[in-house]
Amino acid sequence: MDKIANARRLRQEKTDAERKLWSIVRGRKLDGWKFRRQVPIDRYFADFACMEARLVVELDGGQHSEQVEYDEARTKVLETCGFTVLRFWNSQVLLEPDGVAWSIVHALNSARA
Repeated sequence: MDKIANARRLRQEKTDAERKLWSIVRGRKLDGWKFRRQVPIDRYFADFACMEARLVVELDGGQHSEQVEYDEARTKVLETCGFTVLRFWNSQVLLEPDGVAWSIVHALNSARA
């Protein structure tokens, strides 16, 4: 499957946390910054990315507690590509959306400085 088809499939098969975060960041709602979903970067698909700020936001479900090394390697590759990576647990997005939004805005504004 090619990258574009895979990205489309991932965008259609959203988790509840991905839906929630998308409702927070879409339409330039965070200080005018534009986000995209399931963005191919190197050999990975970033859950959410603001290309202008070079910021990737990754959401982690329960399975991520068992794949720490994979996530660390993935983060290193994204950072090597010039991105800052923020990671949030799905439960954080669902239970503390304002705190997650604040953290993302803080990272975006730091990129602007």
